Amino acid sequence: MDSSEIRRLVALEDTHWWYRERRAILRRELRRLGRPGRALDIGAAGGGNTRVLVEEGWDATATDYSESAVEVARERGLRAVRADARALPFEPGSVDLVTAFDVLEHVREDDLVAAEIARVLAPGGHALIAVPCDMALWSAHDDAVGHVRRYARESLTVVVEQAGLRVERVWSWNVLLRPVVALRRRRSRGSDLQRTSLVVNAGLSAIVRAERYLPVTSLKGVTLFLKARLAR
Repeated sequence: MDSSEIRRLVALEDTHWWYRERRAILRRELRRLGRPGRALDIGAAGGGNTRVLVEEGWDATATDYSESAVEVARERGLRAVRADARALPFEPGSVDLVTAFDVLEHVREDDLVAAEIARVLAPGGHALIAVPCDMALWSAHDDAVGHVRRYARESLTVVVEQAGLRVERVWSWNVLLRPVVALRRRRSRGSDLQRTSLVVNAGLSAIVRAERYLPVTSLKGVTLFLKARLAR
């Protein structure tokens, strides 16, 4: 993600329905984990998820391969370090939580990223991972944002488990809007990261929030979330 894309993301994320609901999911998962500790946010871009970690009491560090992303995160008052997710500059067992939202799909050696997540986690520590799902949804958007792949539940689980983590849960998100996304992606000519009107944004927000209360997480969506733990 280049500097202009990162700054566009930062300008959108506090109001855009997609980012707001994903941050709400992150908050819920953090509160379920209980007592905060040390956290590492891999592929943090401008640090939107890192900010949630800090607000929830975690001692969080943002990392990104992009120097521009690190600069933006620091401008927002966050601790940020430039790092390759395949070789993290952190000691083994040094963090209690790793978040990696929209990271694995950008790296050909996703197994190395998963192995690094496991290496830096303390025994009993958790990983929260989000990736785009289903190659059937592949489009010009994926090319534009630098995706290498989209995942199935099975392929994501295998990568994480082979790294030595125990998968506790895998679930789908953005299920109700999948038909709309599929149609839009077929017509896509590039990244679909853009501002929406207030009315459209409110409507999409209401639809995606409804998934909190409906039994749809086992169905196909647009994103997969995974929660895993390093055995004690």
